[in-house]
Amino acid sequence: MNYNEQLLKINEAGLMRKLKAVEPLEDASCYFQGQKMLNLASNDYLGLATDEALKQAFIQQFESNEAWLSFGASSSRLLTGNNKLYDEVEELLRTNYKAEAALFFNSGYHANMGILPALTDKGDLILSDKLCHASIIDGIRLSKADHQRFRHLDYDQLNALLEKKRSHYNRVFIVVESVFSMDGDLVDLHGLIALKEKYNCLLYVDEAHAVGVLGETGLGLCEQENVTEQIDLLVGTMGKAYASVGAFAIMNHSLKELLVNKARTLIYTTALPPVNMAWTKFIIERMPEMSSNRDQLNKLYAYMQKALAAKGYKVHRSHIMPVMAGANKVAVQLSEHLRKEGFLVFPIRPPTVPANTARLRLSLTADLQLNDLERLMRFIPDNKKQSNEM
Repeated sequence: MNYNEQLLKINEAGLMRKLKAVEPLEDASCYFQGQKMLNLASNDYLGLATDEALKQAFIQQFESNEAWLSFGASSSRLLTGNNKLYDEVEELLRTNYKAEAALFFNSGYHANMGILPALTDKGDLILSDKLCHASIIDGIRLSKADHQRFRHLDYDQLNALLEKKRSHYNRVFIVVESVFSMDGDLVDLHGLIALKEKYNCLLYVDEAHAVGVLGETGLGLCEQENVTEQIDLLVGTMGKAYASVGAFAIMNHSLKELLVNKARTLIYTTALPPVNMAWTKFIIERMPEMSSNRDQLNKLYAYMQKALAAKGYKVHRSHIMPVMAGANKVAVQLSEHLRKEGFLVFPIRPPTVPANTARLRLSLTADLQLNDLERLMRFIPDNKKQSNEM
């Protein structure tokens, strides 16, 4: 099948994607295709990326610090790209998490693509939740370890797999997300820790959609559940609630040293520019003070959970709200309808989600107001009344 035939097949399946130009504004709005809309597609969960006061405070610091006045790293971290801000950011993270070590990557994708291939080998086993993110799946595929998925949040099946297979492997990694990116449901950390300890496994938790949002100081679900010290590898991203770029992993000294020497996505990529690391440090230092943002977000998703449930949708108490459509065509039509009404929402279709589970992913941010969501709900159809016509 040539490339044009592949494109035709993608289009006929209702799965054609295109890059979109979106101009974010303050107050949770944006410009898209010449129209001002309420932005419900952003992962800027605390509304920090468009916070003008925050930006101006950073610029004042930036202009007075010559060490930050660089917009290019020009080398990998293992050559000349490891400016002192990397050390300061990693020390901040290590201290915040009360951990032995932290290691910074260029993105969540770099972290998830690099960690498991570096830490596993033949004779090891990776057991991952079926709905783990593509970056985790791709990292697992690069690993030499055996791999098996367990049904989403099905810890009875995970226990059965461990009971059957654990004795046949050297190391076993259990890999999950804390807040799942497309469904918004939460992992049972205490149950997983019990299994990890029972079968002597390593627990890898991707907190990409939880850091900044959950926990007393925004460290994620692990902080909220008071289990941070029991997680072997905790991955967080800066590109969502932290409104920056990059990612980090929290671990012990030995794992950090091994990753510095073996993680190809760390070794063979140009470091982030000092200006990016300066903004990251600036945000990390202020994250514990963002409790009012977190409280506002909690109020918003408490309202949406009730409002969507009243219309027949199954949702979780989370800032990620899936409005299930099923068929690709229905998801596309509903998203187009909402955009006409001034709401920026995009359809989420396979392969991002399983077949026949196309949906709208409503992404709530703390700069939204309750009346914004009340207005949105007037245009969300009852689940039982959905059809192929809008």
